[in-house]
Amino acid sequence: MTIVGVPAGWPASEEEARAVQDELRGRVVLGEPGPPPGTGRVTGVDVAYDDELDLVAAAAVVLDAATLDVVAEATAVGRVSFPYVPGLLAFRELPTVSAVLDRLPCPPGLVVCDGYGLAHPRRFGLASHLGVLTDLPTIGVAKNPFTFTYDEPAPARGSSAPLLAGAEEVGRALRTRDGVKPVFVSVGHRVSLAGALAHTLALTPRFRLPETTRRADALCRQALREAARGRPGAPTRPDGTPSAPPPPGR
Repeated sequence: MTIVGVPAGWPASEEEARAVQDELRGRVVLGEPGPPPGTGRVTGVDVAYDDELDLVAAAAVVLDAATLDVVAEATAVGRVSFPYVPGLLAFRELPTVSAVLDRLPCPPGLVVCDGYGLAHPRRFGLASHLGVLTDLPTIGVAKNPFTFTYDEPAPARGSSAPLLAGAEEVGRALRTRDGVKPVFVSVGHRVSLAGALAHTLALTPRFRLPETTRRADALCRQALREAARGRPGAPTRPDGTPSAPPPPGR
């Protein structure tokens, strides 16, 4: 098993990481509509951690955007590259996420991150950071609103309400199933908010979470279990599962 290392010069402190965010944030492209929903390919990325073993597993699952059939998938396992700090989780994940995208046998198309883009305290979450580094169109679809506020959308699927940082709209609370808790959608890079919402609805024909996220989540957890079992002296858990992922804040 090849372990993705921490890149040379990778930020080692909160101050260094925030300086990188400040430098790259200005490169986010907000004026493009992005690919039309239901066309081309769409890729979900997700990660799982085992902090005891200093491992992070990333998965990328490419779907046909029209049929939601799996086109390709890849996994990578790396070292945890940064301590857990809310708002800086991208620095724990990006080396391994970048490696897994490089392992795909086809272009990923739109990338859907299980996390945040502009809906981030510094307006530069994982989806934005990954988009700038790869120049791919990216969106963030999160399970909770992080530190932001919103009014409940109407109960019907497709209803949405602004996700707010004070008076600033940083994303949308989007109802993907009638009467079910919304997901929280934000722009990452090279996609409009309207496009991000349309893509999210196209990816949720049956469940609350996008098919991209559901499939990538299962695959990265499987990769982490296999990596943990393959480590000499790895601790044995009664249920064979890795540690839970960290709290949200990507």
